[in-house]
Amino acid sequence: MYVVKSPLSDADLKIVSEALQGALVDLLDLSLVAKQVHWNVIGPRFRSIHLQLDEVVDSARLHSDTVAERSSALGVPPDGRAATVAQGSGIGAVPQGWVKDTDAVGTLVSALGAVIVRMRERVEATAQPDPVSQDIFIGITADLEKHHWMFQAENG
Repeated sequence: MYVVKSPLSDADLKIVSEALQGALVDLLDLSLVAKQVHWNVIGPRFRSIHLQLDEVVDSARLHSDTVAERSSALGVPPDGRAATVAQGSGIGAVPQGWVKDTDAVGTLVSALGAVIVRMRERVEATAQPDPVSQDIFIGITADLEKHHWMFQAENG
């Protein structure tokens, strides 16, 4: 059986693979949270928030694929199973049922904020062991911070 070999040392690979797996879990959950709120948002700003939520879903899905493929390229199989996401996500609970537009925005501000904090930790953790993965985390963090800013401005 072919096994992908990483150019990283075992110690560096452990740090980087944990960062990549954690990012994958957070990004997958962020896409699910944004889609859940997308389906249930109500209120006067329904349409604009509904569309804005799909932008977050698209970003999170794109970034999750990048992270998973980086993990695979380093010889570490990514784990995006539902149970893994539920167990490891840093995002809090999402309201069930209809979500008023202002509450929907607050939910996304909170979810994005939680993921950004963890992404910034991954940027720091991967600086020495793998600048390539660090670069990926930097780009993802910048994109998530843009979404975070735009949602914060919604309820400004």
